[in-house]
Amino acid sequence: MSIVIHHNPDCGTSRNVLAIIEASGEVPVIIEYLRTGWTRPQLLALFAAADLTPRTALRTTKSPAEDLGLLDPSVSDEAILTAMIDHPILVNRPIVCSPKGVRLCRPSETVLELLDNPPLDPLVKKNAPPAAAARNNPD
Repeated sequence: MSIVIHHNPDCGTSRNVLAIIEASGEVPVIIEYLRTGWTRPQLLALFAAADLTPRTALRTTKSPAEDLGLLDPSVSDEAILTAMIDHPILVNRPIVCSPKGVRLCRPSETVLELLDNPPLDPLVKKNAPPAAAARNNPD
């Protein structure tokens, strides 16, 4: 299994995660989910593998979540899931799948635990100080 990134090229965190994956020597499968959209089974499988719920995976900023009334705690996960299928931007990103697991990689450094050979160089985020990249920690 190769690494798969559910990617939004307009998102700085998503671009950072893709750069980290590529710096590790991996050539990921890139799925631009805003173009392809989501299916219900796809989202349910990703959320289950990443230990997320539709509510915890909901992008609440820079998305139509508030306008759609999805921030109200009484809104069901099923309603959020349906909205995510209708409005792919509602899914927080990037979601990365690797042989080591599936994670919502926010912050960007979360992707390091999914890589066999994480990059040794400091990771530089735009508008942020360098974050030290370390090899997998056995703890």
